[in-house]
Amino acid sequence: MTKRLLLAAAAVLALPLPAFAQTAAQVASVRDAALKDDVAWDVVEGLTTEVGQRLAATEAEARARAWGVKKLTALGFQNVHVETYRMPVWVRGAETAEVLGGAAQKLTIAALGYSGSTGAQPLEAEVVYFPSLADLQAAPAGSLKGKIAFIDHAMVPTQDGSQYGYYGAVRRAGPSIAATKGAAAVLIRSIGTDHHRNPHTGVTTWAKGVSPIAAAALSVPDAEQLVRLVKRGPVKLRLTVTPQFKGEAESGNVIADIPGSDPKAGIIVVGGHLDSWDLGTGAIDDGAGVAITTAAALQAAKLGQPRRTIRVVWFGAEEVGGFGGEAYAKAHGSDHHVLAMESDFGADRVWKFETNLPEGAKAIGDRLEAALYPIGIERGRGTAHGGTDVEPVLALGVGTIGLNQDGLRYFDLHHTPDDTLDKIDPAQLRQNVAAWAAMLAITANAPEEIGPVTAPKGE
Repeated sequence: MTKRLLLAAAAVLALPLPAFAQTAAQVASVRDAALKDDVAWDVVEGLTTEVGQRLAATEAEARARAWGVKKLTALGFQNVHVETYRMPVWVRGAETAEVLGGAAQKLTIAALGYSGSTGAQPLEAEVVYFPSLADLQAAPAGSLKGKIAFIDHAMVPTQDGSQYGYYGAVRRAGPSIAATKGAAAVLIRSIGTDHHRNPHTGVTTWAKGVSPIAAAALSVPDAEQLVRLVKRGPVKLRLTVTPQFKGEAESGNVIADIPGSDPKAGIIVVGGHLDSWDLGTGAIDDGAGVAITTAAALQAAKLGQPRRTIRVVWFGAEEVGGFGGEAYAKAHGSDHHVLAMESDFGADRVWKFETNLPEGAKAIGDRLEAALYPIGIERGRGTAHGGTDVEPVLALGVGTIGLNQDGLRYFDLHHTPDDTLDKIDPAQLRQNVAAWAAMLAITANAPEEIGPVTAPKGE
């Protein structure tokens, strides 16, 4: 630590703290205790083992909600309950791809969420290659009639995961764009950074008036293989993708409170999403997130009843469109929220934090900097943006704090069959809990009034 940082930290720690504020020593005790605590591991291990995958609006997600109510009640939370809502149901079917002709071989694929179907018979069609989404957008209208569009990209790992926003558009928007140009089906290079034969699923969206066509992701090695094949000449594929839309069914949010002593001080919402994709067991996405925030809330409460209510929400149906976050905001938008935060970027160590706080609460960030620096977390220069589940609440002018995890390997595992418990490092999981526990100990007891902020803008 540099002399300047030492002096800054000492100045923060020397400030007198009004009523409700926890001393630096108390916050440190919560933080350090979390580094030895295994509640988060117990939650994510139980959820992924006893329930497994939790595709939104299916029986598996319903079992997860029941499991969550039982677990949160046993851990001592109050007002534990489920709030349900209706939403569309999509389920996976058969999915195969084969190169026909002299280079005959099988390719590994996974249907994208909300993909259409190839129908009762496999589709046999020529592949048209697009090196990027921009190249697809430039294709003439009608030029893909009866063809299979194949969209490539160049995503690489970054610590902050920032490339996902740009390259993720290949999955989110690419199939719909291809459909408008006449494509019979779409294949994309998986939105991932690994080189295993594990395709990455994820939701795609269809523009208004566009009928869903078959849309699937190739594993990265298979996508690279297909690129080599199309460079040698025309490629014809036999494609089978048969998911089903099954009307509407029930999803829901699991909600649990640690009630505060001062109702006028507001509510702090933390959590992650309970649902997962159906290829793995949803350990890093997002069993870890619900586990981290749950364990951290319990650690913070060990200092005694907090001033503000800490509300833990296990949001449903995030993966297929953020239905849980929207439903929560609709039901609780009039509640006095002062902060809303989520953990949804795996379980690797937190390396940076950022805030979006009102001017009168800026000192909270200073105290947080002093508490997190000892466990390797620096203060970022940007503005915290929240995530899918809390965005609807943040849009109401609620503040947020972002505890940013190391994302260098996250997109190796994201939305794949490899999203399993063995990918979680228990020591890094505990460091996450320590960071969140320290943050909650500070914010739930802060003497400052945390008022409205300017809603953060997406990057």
